[in-house]
Amino acid sequence: MSSNDENLYRGDPPSPPPPPPAGAPPAGYGQPAPGYGPPAYGPPGYGQPGFPPPAYGPPPGYPPVYGRPTNTMAILALVMAFVFAPAGLVLGIVARRQIRQTGEDGEGLALAGIIVGGIVTAIFVGMIVLWLVAFAAFSSNGFS
Repeated sequence: MSSNDENLYRGDPPSPPPPPPAGAPPAGYGQPAPGYGPPAYGPPGYGQPGFPPPAYGPPPGYPPVYGRPTNTMAILALVMAFVFAPAGLVLGIVARRQIRQTGEDGEGLALAGIIVGGIVTAIFVGMIVLWLVAFAAFSSNGFS
């Protein structure tokens, strides 16, 4: 069982490649690797050959697709909850009723208007009640 390469010594590293000629770019720069040519696409601004340019919008023959509109009163409810809380509370309740009937978007806005408007209104009413109690307590003790 003898082969042609049984007497070869395999422990030495391979010999280094020959140095490039003077003035040539370093290996791997300037020229594509063997088997690879220039890119297959044309100059910038043109699509790939054989493919039409991308079409935007719905296909021909179909109506355009629109999203549901957002209920205006729901938007106002959230804004008014920060400006004048009782109005935001009322607008939020009315907006939710309208949204159930019309199917518009904005139920979250209306709910946020109700929650924020309710909390701020409750805090404001609580402050008025405490102010009235404090005024009554001071006037009954003769502090005026």
